[in-house]
Amino acid sequence: MPAPHNPFKAALNAGEMQLGCWLGLADPYVAEISAHAGFDWLLLDGEHAPNDLRSLLAQAQVIAASNSHAVVRPVIGETWMIKQLLDAGIQSLLVPMVESAEQARELVAAVTYPPHGVRGVGSALARASQFSGIPDYLQTAREEICLLVQVENRKGMAALDEILEVDGIDGVFIGPSDLAADMGHIGKAGHPDVKAAVLDALKRIKAAGKAPGILTLDPEMQKECAEIGVTFLATDIDVTLFAKAIRGSAAAAKALRK
Repeated sequence: MPAPHNPFKAALNAGEMQLGCWLGLADPYVAEISAHAGFDWLLLDGEHAPNDLRSLLAQAQVIAASNSHAVVRPVIGETWMIKQLLDAGIQSLLVPMVESAEQARELVAAVTYPPHGVRGVGSALARASQFSGIPDYLQTAREEICLLVQVENRKGMAALDEILEVDGIDGVFIGPSDLAADMGHIGKAGHPDVKAAVLDALKRIKAAGKAPGILTLDPEMQKECAEIGVTFLATDIDVTLFAKAIRGSAAAAKALRK
């Protein structure tokens, strides 16, 4: 009995666009609602949201009961963090702030068991192996792990071609907000220079045979990304969706006093 099939990774490998949403509210109730909304994948954010291992696990568990797939972004690409997430049953990771091919190779090693990697062998204790219920987990786990790296500054962009040559990387995500800041346009991800750099990078990723990905709330940018063949595209964020809706509701309520 092998490790559970990763439909998200299979879809990326087949070049099928996967549409997603960012989850930053760090709550299983919100994750469950989102999981049945119809997105292909949901990003559980450990970098910029108030998540820890247990809250990420709780959200991943409710998402597992749906047709959506949980992707987790850890705080940083530390081997010990990755080990914990993998043992918790997370099969798809988006690692932020990758700046070199060497760093990318270290991440590949982190998701791979020895002798080819450094992932700690503790699956007997882990949800990932269904608590020793999957006899072939150790032999088959790596095939179903999807490793996505996030390039989001000028140093990473300069090293992009070398990063794309690293075996074991399934896709590369371009982060426009941090890139805009590093380019001197903080808060202006839609700046023409930033947009041009992002679109060029996405095209290079696709040409290299890796899955290109991005999060953008700009409908026009979403269309352009779809046209060039972006494979995993996040189009919204639960935090901003809720904030916009609740503020609109409050404004409507206040209008009743006039």
